[in-house]
Amino acid sequence: MKLLVGFVWLLSWLPFRVLSALGWLIGHLVASVPTSRRHIGDVNLRLCLPELTPAQRRRLLRRHFVAMVQMLLEYGYCWFASRERMERLMRIEGLEHLRAVDGRNAILLTAHFTGLDLAGVRVSLEAPAVGLYSVQKDPWLDKFFLAKRMRFGTAVMFARHLGMRPALRALKEGRRFFYLPDQDFGHRDSIFLPFFGVPAATITGLSRMATAADAVVLPCYPRREADGYTLVIEPPLQDFPTADLVADATRMNAVIEAMVRRQTHQYFWLHKRFKSRPPGEADFYAR
Repeated sequence: MKLLVGFVWLLSWLPFRVLSALGWLIGHLVASVPTSRRHIGDVNLRLCLPELTPAQRRRLLRRHFVAMVQMLLEYGYCWFASRERMERLMRIEGLEHLRAVDGRNAILLTAHFTGLDLAGVRVSLEAPAVGLYSVQKDPWLDKFFLAKRMRFGTAVMFARHLGMRPALRALKEGRRFFYLPDQDFGHRDSIFLPFFGVPAATITGLSRMATAADAVVLPCYPRREADGYTLVIEPPLQDFPTADLVADATRMNAVIEAMVRRQTHQYFWLHKRFKSRPPGEADFYAR
């Protein structure tokens, strides 16, 4: 594992366009292999984008594999790039929206896009931030990941299995919460609401956190471009949260879907977003 980290460190010295080209080549090769992940991507795109032809979905999935490989090759930027280089690699569009809520608690609502780790580090360079992370099985790797995510001293991270209370405390202390609620976390604490028209297990944590911390919610997403990324921060959601958890979670899914449609190939289509099903529904991913 340490050898792999050393290899990533070497890649971090390469220009962005060089890594992009390398990712394009490897991504096309990986996309041609009939793996379980490709099957998951096929299913997700068929469910979410039925208006596309099979050929269009295949091309989109191939573009997605390229974007995923490019993201993996770029992890060295997250771990080793200087602050100045990070600011060049991840520009911010709409920073004025974040500045406008100075003095208020704020949640940055985002989703699992390629570039999300770079975006998280970049947010922490503008304001104290808090985020959640999944613990790695390898203790050394887990410690390394955590240290690199907090290496600028401007962010704190809490393990997802600890629940939301540590992050809520940090949010109430004025840290910007970089929040990704768009994956399938199982039936517990979830309700089935539309995501691209498909019932999806959806958590209501965004509304609960915003209410508990009296926080505004700003949608944001990283957009990959030819020479780097742009983190797009949108204006705060109006009239949110409400007293209706279902309505709030439905709106959250719609906001995330709108962000995905702006850059469809950069969303994490290889995750089993629809693994949990309402009672009586068959497994979408079974072969």
